[in-house]
Amino acid sequence: MIRRCRLSREQAQAAMRQGEFDPGVRGASPWVAVVLTQDWCGQWAAMDGYLEEMVARRPELELVVFQLEYNRVDYFQEFLRFKEDVLGNPLIPYVRYYRDGRLVGRSNYVSELQFLSFFQK
Repeated sequence: MIRRCRLSREQAQAAMRQGEFDPGVRGASPWVAVVLTQDWCGQWAAMDGYLEEMVARRPELELVVFQLEYNRVDYFQEFLRFKEDVLGNPLIPYVRYYRDGRLVGRSNYVSELQFLSFFQK
């Protein structure tokens, strides 16, 4: 089953402190994607659309998608610096892919097939 959820303030702040998302995020499912973006991004709108469709079309997938539109939070500047300086990606959307709790890939905008390819063994 695919679940989509917002990355909480506590989860985001833990990542900023630790330099990586904590095991509760990375290990929430066998497959986890963390999408970091801003709400105005057209490429994010396209990804958001296919992710929503995947929920209905692909119920067999063991996937949790955490998302944070960080321009809408009061810790925007701090999170932006973390994303760009620590995670090393200034572009949006930025996606981190985890399989069984381990980072297996990073991307910016990708198609649905490319998104799913990060979870193939």
